[in-house]
Amino acid sequence: MHILSIILQVILGLGFLMFGFMKFGSKQMVEGFSHYGYPGWFRIFTGIIEVISGILVIVGIWNVTLAAWGSLIIVLTMIGAILTHIKIHDSVKQMMMPILLFIFGLVVLLINFDNLI
Repeated sequence: MHILSIILQVILGLGFLMFGFMKFGSKQMVEGFSHYGYPGWFRIFTGIIEVISGILVIVGIWNVTLAAWGSLIIVLTMIGAILTHIKIHDSVKQMMMPILLFIFGLVVLLINFDNLI
């Protein structure tokens, strides 16, 4: 299971770093958050949370406590993303990325759950 966790941590870490940094200035993200009805500061806040969680799960390859905390933040963030898509009546197809990231984050969290405290 440790190898599965590492693979998912690399995917999650790199993905969350990429998406997090995109939130700081990507025109697509600015328009997306406006479409979702969220203010600009929330886009920046979300980007910071995503960058932090990405760093935590990558560093968590060597420190399982950080992997557990980073994946918990990812799971909570993706719940928020999924609820946002539900709120604006997106199709399941449009929710697939947050759902997939939620599942990956949940698997990493469950593998490392004993190290959360």
